[in-house]
Parts: sequence; C-alpha cells; structure tokens
Amino acid sequence: MIEKAQTQTPPTERHRPGLTLRQIEVVRALLITGTIAGAAKLLHVSAPGVSRLMKYTERSLRLRLFERRGGRYVPTPEASDIFEQINGVYKKVDDLQLTLARFERGADIEFRLGSVPSISHVMVPRAIRRLKAAHPDLTFDINILKIEEAVDYLLLGKGELVVMSYRLDHPGIEFLPLARGELVCIVPEAHPLAAQERVTAADIVRHPLIGIDPNDPYGRIMAGIFRDAGLPWSLIIRARFGMTVSALVKEGLGIAVIDQFTVADGGMRGLKVLPIAEPTMFETFVAVKADRALSRYADAFISLLRAEMSAVAPALNAPVRRRSGP
Repeated sequence: MIEKAQTQTPPTERHRPGLTLRQIEVVRALLITGTIAGAAKLLHVSAPGVSRLMKYTERSLRLRLFERRGGRYVPTPEASDIFEQINGVYKKVDDLQLTLARFERGADIEFRLGSVPSISHVMVPRAIRRLKAAHPDLTFDINILKIEEAVDYLLLGKGELVVMSYRLDHPGIEFLPLARGELVCIVPEAHPLAAQERVTAADIVRHPLIGIDPNDPYGRIMAGIFRDAGLPWSLIIRARFGMTVSALVKEGLGIAVIDQFTVADGGMRGLKVLPIAEPTMFETFVAVKADRALSRYADAFISLLRAEMSAVAPALNAPVRRRSGP
C-alpha cells in the first residue's frame, strides 16, 4: 500500500519575517523625519520606545533598514523595495480616508425619496435642511406621490423611502412609525369662528366646508367626527391636496379641516388655525422596501423628520420603536 506523502510547510515559510502595523508606522515616521526624536514626536510616543522597536524590527527582518550618518537615519539601498511598499500602503490608507471623507460629505451620492403632499410641504424640507447641513455634498431627488403611487415607487427601486400618511398591507413593504398628529380647522382671520379658542364638529358643520375626499386617510377621520356626532355634512368644494384646500379657505370660500403638518409653518397668512375638540389623532409612517437595508442618509433623514414632526405635536408623540413589521 502506497501512502500519500504529507506536504509540510518549509521552516522558512512558517517563520517568514513580517511587519506589524505599528512597525510600519515607526519605519515610515523615521523615513519621513530622519531622526529617532522626530519619529517619536510625529507618533506622539517616547524616543527610547521608537529606538527599541527599530532595533527589534531590523533584527527580526535580518535586514538593516537605516544607517546613521551625521546624527540622521538614512535609508539603506537594500531597504528601498520595503519603503516603496510601505509608501504604497499609506497611499492606499490615504485614499481610503479620502473616500470615507467624501462619503461623510455625501459626495457623488443622490438620496432619493418620496412623500405624500401633506408632509412634503413643511416637514420634509425641515428634515432635508438638517441632513444637508450634516452632509453638504449630498444631492436629493424628492418626489411628491399619491398614496397609491408609493408601492410602485419603492418596488421598482425609484427611491429609498416614502413618507406616508397611511399604512397599508403589502408583503414587500415595511412601515416604520414616524409621528402622530391631529386634524385642525382653518378659517379666514375675519371669520366668526376665528374668535374661538377651539371648535367642535357642530361648529364646523354650520359653515360652508371645503375639504379632501372622505376616502382619503385624513378625510375618513374628518367624516368620522361628524358621523359620531350624528351631524349631517357636505363639502362645497372637494380638493386633493392640503395646500389647495388652504388657498381656497384664504380666498374666503369656506372653512376646512386639515392636518396640522400642512400648516405647521404658519406661512398661510390670513388664516386662523383652530384645534378641534373631538379626537382626530392620526399616525404617519415611513414606507421602505422590506428586503432592503437603509443607507445612513435614509436612517438619518427618518430620525430628523421624526424629531421635526414630534416637535409640532409633542403631546402626542411619546418615544416609539424604531422599526415595525408590516
């Protein structure tokens, strides 16, 4: 019977001399400064420590790396290849640091996101401003989407996330809790209701009402407060987006029930925003693709947006879990 010979690693292979990262640092520092004291200062260590490590390094390599001339350390010809390799290592480290710095600034990166109109008007720009301050070179592609457009936007990879006013059931989409808000009533400043601190459903139905579709998430909440109070109601004007509704109210065409995030900046002059006595709380979400990890920019954006929206309605927003399943 013939036995297969076992392959053994030659001693020279097992004990091949090498350099640790610390030794490479010291050799390069000495190469740059030319003195033990200079290398120690560059590395913020003691000179005797540098001297001992250099002696150990040359002994372990069985190669003289420097010779001393007039108080300075001069590279030996035999060590030129080693120094070239060390400089190559540091060049790669410098390139890595440059890449990381560019990544931190967001250079050559586009963050793509979508949002429903009600949150895109005030809240999303506030979060973008803060994210842009942290990553000055980051560029953005922001799409204003209807709720029914969000699924295709995510599943087709058009963007990384969608800010939503509603949570739907879809196996490929995960919904992250964002913030809670309330509906409010907006009236012209000269309107009789403007003198009140708050309004009730009964107050609202006595006036021409402008609003969003009752099948919209916010529209269902609005319809619910009238239904629960047993009050008949109707819309004289139906509009899809909150900013359009606000503009119609400003023109004196009626009053409206709208989400508080649309009017959070108080920028619609001529309008009075009134709390509604009945409960109108709603929740908002960030929709993401279920099988995709979020970028650091998406994570930061969600945190910033959550903070901005929670600041608008602090009483409604206790801490929430970071992630929630579909």
